[in-house]
Amino acid sequence: MEQENPPPPATRRQQVGQGDYKQEGLLRPPRRTNALVWCFAIFCSIFSLLLILAGVITLIVFLAVKPKHPSFDIANASLNSIYIDSPSLLNGELFILANFTNPNQRINVGFEYLNIELLFHGTLIAARAIKPFEQRSGQSRLQTIQMVSSQVPLPPMLSWELQRQVRNNRIQYEIRGNFKTRAGLGLSHITYWVTRQCLVELTSPPNGVLVSRSCRTN
Repeated sequence: MEQENPPPPATRRQQVGQGDYKQEGLLRPPRRTNALVWCFAIFCSIFSLLLILAGVITLIVFLAVKPKHPSFDIANASLNSIYIDSPSLLNGELFILANFTNPNQRINVGFEYLNIELLFHGTLIAARAIKPFEQRSGQSRLQTIQMVSSQVPLPPMLSWELQRQVRNNRIQYEIRGNFKTRAGLGLSHITYWVTRQCLVELTSPPNGVLVSRSCRTN
């Protein structure tokens, strides 16, 4: 049997050198994490814990205090005009005296967004935005709001129904308020939306007065 000849000395040296290089690579110590990265990670962890703690405290205070929704009511209203142009275009003017009340005794409330809508049988006929304002605990605020309908198209059936109500001296409107409110709880606050709907009945213009009203909160 023939014996295999040993590899040349140069080849053996190359193999030994490659093995030594791989072994050195395996034994090389890992790179240390930058101290700035550690500081950033610790800061994020502490900030997350404080954020969670603040949320839990706010929830506990909210459940303990049980804040009430701010109230929106129609204190008075006057219907100055209604007339319908051909074909079925509504024009009218209604003044409402709105009463905003914060029923909470220990919580201040801020109205960040206020939009008042006037509807007739579910059809929007006028809208008005109101500037944001703050209310202290137990405080009320009266504000006159002008609702103007200008060339609002009505379906023929609604146009006929409105004219019938004018003749009968009883006009029924829906006034809807959409509010984004903020309840202050110490150093924190909770923001939520409130929708208030009021059904009002008025006599016919030009001296239409408020006859009845009923409001509910959604």
